[in-house]
Amino acid sequence: MVTEEKPSLNLTLRGIATGRISLVSEKKKKKGTVDAVQILKNRYVKGDAEAEALLDEIEFNDEVARKIYELRSEAGLTQKELADMVGTQPSAICRLEDADYEGHSLAMLRKVAKALNKRVVIDFVSDDELEAA
Repeated sequence: MVTEEKPSLNLTLRGIATGRISLVSEKKKKKGTVDAVQILKNRYVKGDAEAEALLDEIEFNDEVARKIYELRSEAGLTQKELADMVGTQPSAICRLEDADYEGHSLAMLRKVAKALNKRVVIDFVSDDELEAA
């Protein structure tokens, strides 16, 4: 094998016996995240308190919307059927399932949970605990 060394990158010439020749990097890869959202957060948001707070709110609204949608779908209910069980209009359920909706009230979430035979659980955790999870 023929090896060409450079200060920061080792390249090895491989495949001479097979007739296919390619340069392969032998540089050790840094262990990091492969989560695209986390990479974008680290690159564009980390360290900016205002942007982090906004992103936290967006993620919270998205999580609540997805959870309501998943629970309703698992129960095999339409938005109208769930609305009837909760005592509201289908448009209210539609808003709750919209990730851009910011008006989630604990009272409404409890009504939805009760209709789906679930309970709302609230947990207060530190930022460190949340990042570790």
